[in-house]
Amino acid sequence: MYDAIVIGAGGMGSAAAYHLARRGAGVLALEQFDIPHDLGSSHGISRIIRLAYWEHPDYVPLLRRAYELWRELEAAAGERLLIVTGNVDAGDANSPNIVGVREACRRFQLPHEELDSTALTARFPGYRLPDDIVSIVQPDGGFLLPERCVVAHVEGAQRAGAIVRAREQVIGWDTVAGGVRVRTDRGDYSGARLVLTAGAWTASLASRTAPLLTPERQVMLWTQPLRPEYFRAERFPVFYIRVPEGPFYGFPIHAVPGMKIGKYHHRHEAVDPDTMDRQCHVEDEEVLRECVRRYFPDANGPTMAMKTCMFTNTRDEHFIIDLIERDPRVAIAAGFSGHGFKFCCVVGEILADLALDGGSRHDISLFSMKRLVAT
Repeated sequence: MYDAIVIGAGGMGSAAAYHLARRGAGVLALEQFDIPHDLGSSHGISRIIRLAYWEHPDYVPLLRRAYELWRELEAAAGERLLIVTGNVDAGDANSPNIVGVREACRRFQLPHEELDSTALTARFPGYRLPDDIVSIVQPDGGFLLPERCVVAHVEGAQRAGAIVRAREQVIGWDTVAGGVRVRTDRGDYSGARLVLTAGAWTASLASRTAPLLTPERQVMLWTQPLRPEYFRAERFPVFYIRVPEGPFYGFPIHAVPGMKIGKYHHRHEAVDPDTMDRQCHVEDEEVLRECVRRYFPDANGPTMAMKTCMFTNTRDEHFIIDLIERDPRVAIAAGFSGHGFKFCCVVGEILADLALDGGSRHDISLFSMKRLVAT
């Protein structure tokens, strides 16, 4: 019998297996696809990390711990996983992200600068935002390399004794006397605890979560800049901007010869993860090209790449990190709503706490399942 079985070895599951194994637990991690893979939410070459978190102040202490854990993982893996560029949050003065970032910077005494659009372009010439847009620059932001992060967590878990099995699909699981039983297309396994980190497939493995989670199709675009020197990591901070066309996020050139851009809730397409359209279309490109043309015109060159991914959204777009039905045998992490990857390492630590101790040293009250079931 394993001390813990982890279902799903993407961003969150690989981190959970890592932290469980490093604490001495006997771990089995099961992944239905490859490790890493590009069918869920833990891929795309780069994922933003930002410290001045506007979504809720409770995220900032978790992010401080996440930065520590990413640096520890880098040291253990012997490779760079987090690239600091600074980050730009932009919108009108009363937009939720600007109000929230100001409050986070004030409450947690985070270094930052507030710039008008002229000053922002003077410092970072790739940006051409409207005159009525306010920008807050916070120097700690940057991006993670998601595929490499997953591999680093898996390899670290294996070094600590975890068993990781890819291309093995979980058919179902049950709580039983003394623990849990997991059935796959290759065999049955017993464990004292279960950690469910199946991303967009969570609802198929925990039916009571189905009304709480909505998988959504997303598209990422890389465009070759006309002035590539403006879009190097040292001159182009990652961004989250709210403009009349919607909320967009983006990255400097890295690994692909293009600036990367995405739009939150791209075309508002709720999907089944098993049947989602994974092709990219002209309509998808145009959604993102509109933003590039208007606000990053020096990046408006040929398309270099397009990829799909998924968000798995909750109603309030806060995470679910909890014990299912308060059962100490089963921990769940789901519903990361398009902004979760930066937290993978600390979520892994929390899941190890929940599985081994029944509670966490971190404040996770914001992420209770009860808030979604009761409303």
